[in-house]
Amino acid sequence: MYTELENNDVVTKQKLMADFKVVIADAEELLKATAQDASEKAVAARARIETHLSDAKAKLAALEEVVAQRAKQAADATDQYVRENPWKAVGVAAGVGVLLGMLIGRR
Repeated sequence: MYTELENNDVVTKQKLMADFKVVIADAEELLKATAQDASEKAVAARARIETHLSDAKAKLAALEEVVAQRAKQAADATDQYVRENPWKAVGVAAGVGVLLGMLIGRR
């Protein structure tokens, strides 16, 4: 069964991917803004950054695929558990509903 720790891992990876996309977009924007600087150091730095950005994009795409695959596995595992243990699933859902109702009722 898919544990809460694995779920947090998927959420953390998704946040990391989102943050990483922002960094990549900012780096690309910086490259465009400094395109007019034709000094030897600037050209070399842009070439290195472009190489690193390309590598980062490839790694990000691979990570997105892994996260999507794990999310699908989690959904499949949950579906299978509910099908094999319908009354336990109903009991857990009812318990969560009661707890939420109590918390909301206190306000």
